[in-house]
Amino acid sequence: MTTLTPPPPELDVVDPDVTPGPDLTPPPVGRNLMTIPWIARSLRSGWYPKIFQIPVAAVFGLVAYQLLVGPDVAHENAGTALMWVLWWPVIPIVFVLLGRFWCAVCPFGAISDFAQKWVGVNRPVPNFLKNYGIWIIDASFLAITWADHVWGVVESPWGSGVLLLLLTTAVIASGALFQRRTFCRYLCFLGGLSGNYARTGMVELRADSGICKTCKAKAVCYNGNDKVAGCPLFTFPRTMEDSANCNLCANCIKSCPNDAIQVRLRKPTSELWFITKPKIEQSMLAMAIMGIVLIQNITMLEVWNSVLAQIEALTGITSYAVIFTVAFAVAVSVPVGLLALASRIAAGRNLEDTKMNFARFGYALIPLDVAAHLAHNLFHLLAEGGSVYYTVANLFGAGVSGDPALMSTGTIQVLQFALLALGIAGSIYTAKRISYRRYRTAARRRSTLTPYVVIIALLGAINVWMFLLPMPTACEQWAPPSRSSPSHRDPRRPTHACAPLDGTRDDHGPIHTHGAPSRHRRRRPGRHLRRRHPVQGRP
Repeated sequence: MTTLTPPPPELDVVDPDVTPGPDLTPPPVGRNLMTIPWIARSLRSGWYPKIFQIPVAAVFGLVAYQLLVGPDVAHENAGTALMWVLWWPVIPIVFVLLGRFWCAVCPFGAISDFAQKWVGVNRPVPNFLKNYGIWIIDASFLAITWADHVWGVVESPWGSGVLLLLLTTAVIASGALFQRRTFCRYLCFLGGLSGNYARTGMVELRADSGICKTCKAKAVCYNGNDKVAGCPLFTFPRTMEDSANCNLCANCIKSCPNDAIQVRLRKPTSELWFITKPKIEQSMLAMAIMGIVLIQNITMLEVWNSVLAQIEALTGITSYAVIFTVAFAVAVSVPVGLLALASRIAAGRNLEDTKMNFARFGYALIPLDVAAHLAHNLFHLLAEGGSVYYTVANLFGAGVSGDPALMSTGTIQVLQFALLALGIAGSIYTAKRISYRRYRTAARRRSTLTPYVVIIALLGAINVWMFLLPMPTACEQWAPPSRSSPSHRDPRRPTHACAPLDGTRDDHGPIHTHGAPSRHRRRRPGRHLRRRHPVQGRP
């Protein structure tokens, strides 16, 4: 009699992307700068960060005074030059090198602390701000950019001064009502920008978890002590996984009794692929910044005037505010839509839904964000940087003038393209690392990564294309889209369309380019200087 052997039961196939799942290996520990004696002494000193806050506060006072009571011509105002030609282009570089260090020395932080000390009621942060603060930051960033283009905030020293006053008022109100630096953490548009960019930074502050496990000091690094305040941005060093809400103020370093706090070097952008709890609002901010960069670039170009003329011809709309609002909405929607599309495609091929893919891979676009922002601002800094010296020196009666360009336009363009190349490569590499940490199978890695590489390359190509397009000539800058009706003429336009753009005097008198921008052409401070030094290949 033959005995039949039953077939072996089918073995359950284990999907390695489910079990064991994502790679949760912690990031490598870089060199601890606290082992360098002079750095450790400096960060523990009572003079840090005061030694930086004092000169920054002095310059802030000078800028505010000049904006409010100084010359009303942007290119003659030292406050405008210091704020928009020097500080605004340089600040992203600080974020990349040192994270949110600027927030430790920002005058608004000191103002908040002062208001809190003298009139503060120290109420807890409302849950609404905790839950939706980043969305408020997103909205305020977009609103300020919109207001700049429509009302000419940047072009008007008084407008810039009013912006500073409004922000200062909000800071004082926040400091008077709520604990710590609530405004800086939950409301400041620059804080949101710096938080995103700080993730690409080369310096991080972290706690030694081994030491923290044995700590008996009741979270003194977070709560502070009799001599040192608690963390101003409500961040607990022991559980911190990113640098978005650390301003390197060193309060935790001074208060920790166990020397558990370390300041480490790391590879740029490496934090982006070690984030274990991605947030969709952070990815949305990254996309909004990309949209802002796109609209900032396109409104500087010759093609923008053609777009305005075509819209007017087709629709009869002559309101710059209406036209720009539509264009702005489109520009911001393009990066958001592309990321959403890529996330939808990826969701059909991996284990996460569209929303989670959007949140996770939005961080991969931050290196390109930073690069495009730096490339845009680089021209302001290097083609107009000399104006900072001239305007400040003339405050003291120097009577100097000259070429504001610090580098040739060809050199500037090479640097711009180099930055964009680094940004594209950095974003693709970041997307790859995120994909490889989340999935272990080659097929899912490849199918997840592909749509994001496509949109990164597309957004990078759009930025490169815009840097290659010509800027308007002097006459085109001032010419309205339609000359068929006197009502189309901008009342701020000079009586002669081909007026010199250097603020000099000709037969028709002095030419000023201050105040709100032409409804047909947005201008920035010192733009008259840049037009004299167009990018290579531009008229």
